[in-house]
Amino acid sequence: MKIGYCRTSTHSQDHALQLDALQKAGCDRIFVETASGTKADRPQLAEAMAYARAGDQIVCYSLSRMARSVRHLLDIGDELRSRQIGLVSLTEAIDTSTPGGRLVFTILAAMSQMEVELLRERTRAGLEAARARGRVGGRPRSLDATKLTVARTLAAEGTMTMAEIAEHIGVAPSTIYRYLPGGRSGLAA
Repeated sequence: MKIGYCRTSTHSQDHALQLDALQKAGCDRIFVETASGTKADRPQLAEAMAYARAGDQIVCYSLSRMARSVRHLLDIGDELRSRQIGLVSLTEAIDTSTPGGRLVFTILAAMSQMEVELLRERTRAGLEAARARGRVGGRPRSLDATKLTVARTLAAEGTMTMAEIAEHIGVAPSTIYRYLPGGRSGLAA
C-alpha cells in the first residue's frame, strides 16, 4: 500500500501541488498536515507512520516535506527500514527499499541540512548588513516621541482618562501604561 504524506509550513501555503503528485503516484491514503518542518511533533506524520505496515511505502513530494533536520530525516528512515516500510520521495526520485535509494537518501538528507544552514547563514548576514546601514526590522513603534509627549501632557492636565488619551492619539490603553508606568501617578515620580 502507498501512503502519502503532504505538509506545508503555514496555512497560507497550498497543498494542491503535493496532493496532485501523491494522487498521481497512486497513494491509497494521504495524510495532510500544516506544521513547521522543524517540529518533531507532527500528528499527521505520526499517524501516517503508525498506519503503515511492513511492505508499505510512505510517499512524500520531497524530503524537505518530511523533516528539516538530517538527524530527524535519518531517524524516520531508520525507523521505517526497521519496520520494512519504504520511503519514497517523488521530487528526488528516491526509494529507500533499494540499496541505491538508501545511499542517495543519506546523501540528499545531508545536502538538505546544508541548504537549511546556508539559508540561515545568509539570512543572518543580511540582517547584520541591514543593521549596519541603520535599518532595524520588526514592527514600528505605535507610540513615537511626538505621541508620547502628547500623552504625557494630557495625562498631566488630568482632564481626560487614560483610555480617552489612548483613543485620542490612536493607541491602546495598554500602550500608554507601558510607556507611562503607573499612569498619572507615574508622572509625578
